[in-house]
Amino acid sequence: MSRDRDVYFSVDVEADGPLPGPHSLSSVGACVAGRSDEDGGFVRLDPAADTFYAELRPISTDWVPEALAVSRLDRDALVLAGRDPAEAMTEFATWVRTKARHHGGRAVFCAYPLGFDWLFAYWYLVQFAEGGSPFGHSSHLDMKTAYAVRGRQPIARSVKRLMPRALLSSRRHTHNALDDAMEQADLLANLMTWDGQLRRG
Repeated sequence: MSRDRDVYFSVDVEADGPLPGPHSLSSVGACVAGRSDEDGGFVRLDPAADTFYAELRPISTDWVPEALAVSRLDRDALVLAGRDPAEAMTEFATWVRTKARHHGGRAVFCAYPLGFDWLFAYWYLVQFAEGGSPFGHSSHLDMKTAYAVRGRQPIARSVKRLMPRALLSSRRHTHNALDDAMEQADLLANLMTWDGQLRRG
């Protein structure tokens, strides 16, 4: 595995509140979005070809109904049938490491925006996964920041409704973690190959 090449994982999470620990990760979805080549260019991969999805059993009794309603996941069903966090996050970490090795590089966690998804995923990986985080503590990419820099836009204007349509995915944003990870993968690939011109047609 080359430490000089990146393998980009688009990751999305749904949670039942704003903070891991007091609240729980409800689901995690991920796909391999692309990789860098030997010249530092971006190679787009089919997001549907390599995917991961898990729904997790809650770890606390505190939850925000409005937060869980976004994903339309059922709290009682997660308590009864959600996967054990240690089992699910260990499987996720193993999947990431296996795919990164297969594509010949190191794993990079990508999300739009990064903060919330990284907060929950990293905390859960450190807390529950055997071997900890396959992304280390800092191997991540924020698509919102990438757009702001490449498009020369302030963060406040780096929102999907103001982006050029050609950057956006044709997939629907459903708040299912895997669906949204694949949608984000399209956005990432488009951003990584974008010339930075703001054509919104």
